[in-house]
Amino acid sequence: MAKHNIILTKQGKTVNGTVQLTGSKSECNRALIIEALSGGKVKVENMSDAADAVTLKEVLNQQFEVESQDSELKTQDLRLVNIGPAGTAMRFLTAYLPLQGNEVTLTGSERMQQRPIGILVDAMRKLGAEISYVNNEGYPPIKIHSGFQQQTSRIGIKGDISSQYITALLLIASSLPQGLTLEIEGELTSRPYVEMTLAMLRQAGIRHTWADNVITIENQPFTETALLVEPDWSAASYWYAIAALSDEAELFLPGLTSYSLQGDSVITELMANFGITSVFKDGGVYLTKEPKPIFRKIFDLKECPDLAQTIVVVCAALGHDASFTGLETLKIKETDRILALQTELAKIGVKLIEKGQVYKLDCSEKQIPQRMFVSTYDDHRMAMAFAPLATLIPELEIEDADVVEKSYPAFWTDLEKVGFKVEVKA
Repeated sequence: MAKHNIILTKQGKTVNGTVQLTGSKSECNRALIIEALSGGKVKVENMSDAADAVTLKEVLNQQFEVESQDSELKTQDLRLVNIGPAGTAMRFLTAYLPLQGNEVTLTGSERMQQRPIGILVDAMRKLGAEISYVNNEGYPPIKIHSGFQQQTSRIGIKGDISSQYITALLLIASSLPQGLTLEIEGELTSRPYVEMTLAMLRQAGIRHTWADNVITIENQPFTETALLVEPDWSAASYWYAIAALSDEAELFLPGLTSYSLQGDSVITELMANFGITSVFKDGGVYLTKEPKPIFRKIFDLKECPDLAQTIVVVCAALGHDASFTGLETLKIKETDRILALQTELAKIGVKLIEKGQVYKLDCSEKQIPQRMFVSTYDDHRMAMAFAPLATLIPELEIEDADVVEKSYPAFWTDLEKVGFKVEVKA
């Protein structure tokens, strides 16, 4: 598929309007797995139109259709599942598919085949799944063999690699004949995402205990319910960034609540440092910009790594020499996000310096060019995190604009609604 670059411009430094965000990709992907495991008892409402969620839903529907066929057609079991760049789908399906009794090869895009899956595969093997690697040990594609028989009900898994490994196991736990006791080894990264998973399972009738670093879920049935997917707080973060880089801002984001399951709702607190006030009323959140000096020097993003690019770019654009911690997982995302940030920020004269587990901005040579080209590295968050720079840079060219379809397909259209000009480059 051809890649399309866009030229993004903005007249004036005032932004106002209403933006209706798509459903949360994180919530929706969890809800879809719960729906599939429940056998129809759980229904998903406000389905996200993010490409990752759409891909996962298509795979689960296809799997269901295979299972519903008669014995003669059963030999045509789903053999190859290609989830493209959908990282969440890769992790969740690695845990889900072994329970379905079919022989499946699970693969993805070139970048997906460079993203590690070994820790989760090892955990599933201990539980009783037979999984082999097609090419490189520890990386997709993987072949999932039929005949899952649970071998143990207690396993350990590292907590500082990816919370999606832990979530994948928790989602299937109640469907395992012996249930699951999961011991989290070491520090837990992105704890709010694990809490989101357990809260959604609880909504679907699945009880758990969590004592110290051990989570236990017994074998138990789902109850009939509907899981309502809230609008995406990760998507909201880009509007907070636009407000932070504007002189004046008044934005309304319907559907967002102050008691969200999503860890990225912490963006309200983070952006308060840049003069953005969040007021929850009328069934959503109002953002307003007030002039305010920036005092905060250290941002710990361990529990919200998907906000890292947004916060780093805002600090860089404002010339704020902040330091950041909790970025350990960024190197194994859609791209090496640390390297991508360093490369793109250099175009405005800003350095992101790595010192162990601390990253520090050096804005001493910051300069705002008349024109800038942003490489996106097949990463939706690179495109959207840098887009707010159009409030400062007269002409911002963004590579491969369609990459935002992964989580926020309407992003460019929504920008146009509040006064940005989006022009497809010929």
